[in-house]
Amino acid sequence: MENPSILLVEDDPNDEELILRTLRTRALQDKVFVAHNGREALDYLFGSERPPRLILLDLKLPKMGGLEVLQALRVDNRTRLTPVVVFTSSVEQTDVTTSYDLGANSYVRKPVDYKEFSEALKLVVDYWLGLNMPSPKRQDRH
Repeated sequence: MENPSILLVEDDPNDEELILRTLRTRALQDKVFVAHNGREALDYLFGSERPPRLILLDLKLPKMGGLEVLQALRVDNRTRLTPVVVFTSSVEQTDVTTSYDLGANSYVRKPVDYKEFSEALKLVVDYWLGLNMPSPKRQDRH
């Protein structure tokens, strides 16, 4: 498989299924790598030649939390410019503030309603993979 466009870091199987179902409508299901905990996400990222174009990061993860993952991503030159969208159910103000302080590009609360969940995810993906222009510095690293 070519390097995926999206790294999904999600431990909840129900949320994972909803996300993958939504990505199928965008023909992106084959361009997603799923990590089920923070350690697996970092192992994947630091073991690949090129990071994905987008990381969807949950915060409440086993083995290593999402904030720790985000911090590790931002201090490493290989991943410091990779867009990270925190996609989580947490509405704690400290999680929002800390995510941005650590370098998250966006913070999106997962809606409870499936239709709203799907629409929010479509907007995120369409923006980051369609409208957003990646940093030229990120593009020229191999």
